[in-house]
Amino acid sequence: MTAGIAGLERRAPEGSVLPALIEPNSVGEALNDALPRLRTQIEALLRSVGGVLLRGFQVPDAAAFRAFAAGFGHPLLSYEFGSTPRTEVGGGGSGVYTSTEYPAHQWIPLHNEQAYTREWPMKIWFHCMTASAEGGETPIADSRDIYRRMPTHIRDRFAPGILYVRNYGDFDVPWQKVFNTDQRSAVERFCQQAGIRWQWKADGTLRTTQHCQAIEVHPETGDTVWFNQAHLFHSSNLQPEVRESLEDLLGAENLPRNTFFADGSAIPDALFDEIRAVLEAESVFFRWQAGDVLMLDNMLAAHGRAPFRGPRKVIVAMSQAHGNLGRF
Repeated sequence: MTAGIAGLERRAPEGSVLPALIEPNSVGEALNDALPRLRTQIEALLRSVGGVLLRGFQVPDAAAFRAFAAGFGHPLLSYEFGSTPRTEVGGGGSGVYTSTEYPAHQWIPLHNEQAYTREWPMKIWFHCMTASAEGGETPIADSRDIYRRMPTHIRDRFAPGILYVRNYGDFDVPWQKVFNTDQRSAVERFCQQAGIRWQWKADGTLRTTQHCQAIEVHPETGDTVWFNQAHLFHSSNLQPEVRESLEDLLGAENLPRNTFFADGSAIPDALFDEIRAVLEAESVFFRWQAGDVLMLDNMLAAHGRAPFRGPRKVIVAMSQAHGNLGRF
């Protein structure tokens, strides 16, 4: 359905109030000047709604966006153990990155940032510097509603968690980029600390396996949320012809990434058809405007990206690491 929230045109499931919209008190108000009076309101809306869209404020550049994100009291996080290509904006450990650098014609399905790991950011910000002329929305969805809508048989099967298997090489992000090092010993230290099993293969490439959550409880609100990226990592996320070619070339066990049930058994493709249908039903779409800043509670709200045409620039910042390293 299509609905409006205080002038925000969007497509959303019935009953959705995501995202909350905040606009300036006066024309030309700078977002960083407004932060002191807005911080309490924003944090309350994040806990209740899951996401806030700040529209109409002046955000002159990436540095101003960075200052706004850093103004919530937590250091901005570096993008470690990444699963997609990004580029740091400004350099020098700024904590601001490009959004995922996938080709413009591709969908990026709904997901919670770094839910494929056992440590993730609690807060994530997006700043639209250039809005594409066609498409390019960042769809969002309430992770609590996704969990509630998810069929019981899937929730039960996913409750013990899932296994993520990654093979780093020519067909995915190389391990040197993922781990921000070219030293095997540094990779092994990271994996040991993060509860990741690793294997150096005979050809010098790396395979990792990690048992992670599929369902989580928000540490502040107590809400149960659907929190994983199984549908992105599973081989069914590949185009059929690409999947077939990679399986023929590499073997099914060497696909760049895949997911399995916690006991190591295969997850049927049909189950992901059901999961993707739930995600589609819960998706909220709105058109970016240049200058927009979207702030999400990363556990309460998932995000994605629609295909687009023409120039588009959205940058990202993350903060407040949280995790469950001792659980599995």
